[in-house]
Amino acid sequence: MKGVARCVVGYSGGKQLSPTYRNILDFTEALLIEYDPSEVAYEDLVVSWTQMHHPSYRSKTQYRSAIWYMNEEQKEVAQKLIKGWEDSSREALHTNFEPALVFYKAEEYHQNFMQKKIKFSHCS
Repeated sequence: MKGVARCVVGYSGGKQLSPTYRNILDFTEALLIEYDPSEVAYEDLVVSWTQMHHPSYRSKTQYRSAIWYMNEEQKEVAQKLIKGWEDSSREALHTNFEPALVFYKAEEYHQNFMQKKIKFSHCS
């Protein structure tokens, strides 16, 4: 997406130290997005995110739907967009909103996973 500098797969939302995929504990799989706000609005990132998944399944940890925000403005934008999404949905949606407090980068084999999967599938 234009304006997105980097995406890093990792874990957020937990309290234990140093989660891993095999030992995720109370963390959730997350994506850290570094972007240039002069090129892409935070709102556009959230809208794009809503098109990539459907949070109809309520989960407590690893696969839950969550938005970690950096400030109150981001929280308000995300809540407004998700509320509109919920209002237009035929089923209940479950998305948590939490301040971004800690993020652990996932193992290297999780980074750029789709590109690696496509590359691997061409080799078989």
